[in-house]
Amino acid sequence: MTDARHVRVAIVGAGFGGLGMAIRLKQSGSDDFVVFERDGDVGGTWWANTYPGCQCDIPSHLYSYSFAPNSDWTRTYPLQPEIRSYLRECAVRFGVRDHIRFNCPVERAEWDDDAGVWQIETADGPFSANVLIGAPGPLSEPSIPALPGKEGFRGVAFHTAQWDHSHDLTGRRVAVVGTGASAIQTVPRIQPQVEQLKVFQRTAPWVVPHRDRPITEFERRLYRRLPAAQRAVRTMVYFSRELLVTGLVYRPQLMNTVQKMAEAHLAKQVPDEALRAKLTPNYVIGCKRILPSNAWYPAITQPNVEVVTSGVTGFEPGGVVDADGAVHEVDTVIFATGFHVTDTAFASVVRGRGGTPLSDAWNGSPQAYRGAAMPNFPNLFLLVGPNTGLGHNSVVFMIEAQLNYLMGALEAMDRSGATRIEVRRDAYDAYNEHVQARLEHTVWNTGGCASWYIDRNGRNSTIWPDFTWRFWQQTRRFDEVAYELTAPAPATIPEPLAA
Repeated sequence: MTDARHVRVAIVGAGFGGLGMAIRLKQSGSDDFVVFERDGDVGGTWWANTYPGCQCDIPSHLYSYSFAPNSDWTRTYPLQPEIRSYLRECAVRFGVRDHIRFNCPVERAEWDDDAGVWQIETADGPFSANVLIGAPGPLSEPSIPALPGKEGFRGVAFHTAQWDHSHDLTGRRVAVVGTGASAIQTVPRIQPQVEQLKVFQRTAPWVVPHRDRPITEFERRLYRRLPAAQRAVRTMVYFSRELLVTGLVYRPQLMNTVQKMAEAHLAKQVPDEALRAKLTPNYVIGCKRILPSNAWYPAITQPNVEVVTSGVTGFEPGGVVDADGAVHEVDTVIFATGFHVTDTAFASVVRGRGGTPLSDAWNGSPQAYRGAAMPNFPNLFLLVGPNTGLGHNSVVFMIEAQLNYLMGALEAMDRSGATRIEVRRDAYDAYNEHVQARLEHTVWNTGGCASWYIDRNGRNSTIWPDFTWRFWQQTRRFDEVAYELTAPAPATIPEPLAA
């Protein structure tokens, strides 16, 4: 581990984004960086989320760095333990693990305008850095609703991202609050164990058949011996996922085909008409994330499962209370209620020029130029920042595009001798106006749902509204013209003494 208290680059987070940035710096020949990771190992969301059934809904061949393909995936959609192991291996293979300070959350980071550095307070004490890169990940802060009576609940309650593995669910009466991605993976795993399971659904998800299957030993051997074969599969999968953008962005009516497939899936797996009506979404498919599962509907149609659509409004000592006032007696509550995405805690920790927190500058609507830079926050860049999220493809592709862009920014600073770099306000405003205009008629904005893509001001500050290759195109070269680069003032040359 590096002992330096001042580094050129400080990175916050050791998930795909932060680890990727560390690797790119190392590959460039730089050792002058540190990574602050609040958890005990690399992985980010794939370290924290260990709930039963945790699996990525993006195909395996897309869910890796392009420079570090993984020929050992065991399934076509990667399992959480394998993703975590892959990131651990990358940290060791590329020699960046010694640069990471584990169990070291960043408590405050403030721009020092006089010194031209970021002053960083961490659990391991103070640090400073010329450049700060935030990669906390959008799915890192569990969102648990503030419900009255929770403190008096006699049972056990936890979020899926903080799974209590010491709590045996066998024979328990369990409530699962939420029906998003983590719920549809968890419920089929715990349903056979529990005595009774109540699933509290606010909004029914669109669920499509899951194409997951084991990757054969023959395929794995082929990929090890002929990496080009895996690259070809990756390319085919990538472009097949990109086809969804045609319906999500340009011609929403094309999503009808996908919706009919989801409706057929529901009809086939849920024969009971009353339950099927409960489980039929009332919004256009794609407005919220489309969820793949072959096990969700069979699980919630079992005799020990009840779907409650009135929502949870509070706790009693012996259970939870729904919106109709009924008390549901349970001894375990599992919150599958998602994450703080548009109100991330990282934005409250970071303070720019004049001590302004990033959360105040955003005022509920995160924005960034190229998803990375903000005015009044010199030498600060984000990875997986505002409007870089996806509803169809791999965020790792977006991360790699941003890594290339950020390396270009550091090179521009070196080339010009600049010590400060800050995006121009006019470039920032024009970029975000363009992104919001593109989002205006997309399924995400017009599909009739309330999703975590939308911030508290009703603005979609999460999704990238186009093909991902267009984002790669925009970030493949650092657009220096959009920034102000400031070099240090030249040293004053004293006047010659009079003869």
